[in-house]
Amino acid sequence: MKIGTLARRLAPNEGFTQSLHENVRFMRSDRPHGRHQVLYEPSIVIVLEGRKRGYVHDMIFQYDPQHYLVLTVPLPFSAETEASPDCPMLAVSVKLDMMVLTELVAMLHAEGLRPAEPPKGIASTPLSEALGDVTLRLLEALASPLEAKVLSSAIVRELYFRVLLDSPGGALSSAIAQNGQFGRISCVLKRIHADYAERLDVRQLSEEARMSPPAFHAHFKAVTHSSPIQYIKTIRLHQARLMLIRDNATSAAAEGRVGYQSTTQFSREFKRLFGRSPGEEAREMKVSLSLF
Repeated sequence: MKIGTLARRLAPNEGFTQSLHENVRFMRSDRPHGRHQVLYEPSIVIVLEGRKRGYVHDMIFQYDPQHYLVLTVPLPFSAETEASPDCPMLAVSVKLDMMVLTELVAMLHAEGLRPAEPPKGIASTPLSEALGDVTLRLLEALASPLEAKVLSSAIVRELYFRVLLDSPGGALSSAIAQNGQFGRISCVLKRIHADYAERLDVRQLSEEARMSPPAFHAHFKAVTHSSPIQYIKTIRLHQARLMLIRDNATSAAAEGRVGYQSTTQFSREFKRLFGRSPGEEAREMKVSLSLF
């Protein structure tokens, strides 16, 4: 069965569809979307049909049937989608399982396969024939409850292995190994995502990373392409948007839950990031992403 046919069956509706494997979900859009703000968790995103582009400042990352995207840290960025009813954008997103990846990296290191590339927060690379084959077998397994239960975890493990061997795999391997400054910044990012609603002091975060404030700012920006304060603010606003859409929270409730104390500041910064007021954004995204 063609991979596009399988993907349409597994992702029958626009938006996100959870698969039978906990770390795999499908993405579908039947229409184009201009640049808008997104927040991806550490994951591998393989586009099966259509085309997406990610923008991080002056860098462009293309992911389409010939290229896939790897994110080693939670990263807010802007993205656009090329799609139509006749040719929807269909993609599979595989969340990074750090325990499995750490085991694979250790095995590769034991074989003398150590990455030459520095770790990166985001990278795109051509899709190899081997990785394309693994992706097809993963979709075939996820189409059957029995095969999903018996085979999908082994196939996801193989998919990780293929990505580790690919060009950005060196960067992914370095990131998983938590080497040097990247590893310290990665730990800080986990802290921010766990405690985004709390008061987060940048100087304290730099101390947790065992860096001076200037070094912390420099390395933080190298990984996230953002300052620590801007990153924290963006994560809070993305979390607020999710509350508005998925929990039907009011704007006032969302702002309080993510740590804002000023309604005016929250509304101003929300509109600056997403281009719409909280109420307008919630209504539009519910329609666009079918998250009713």
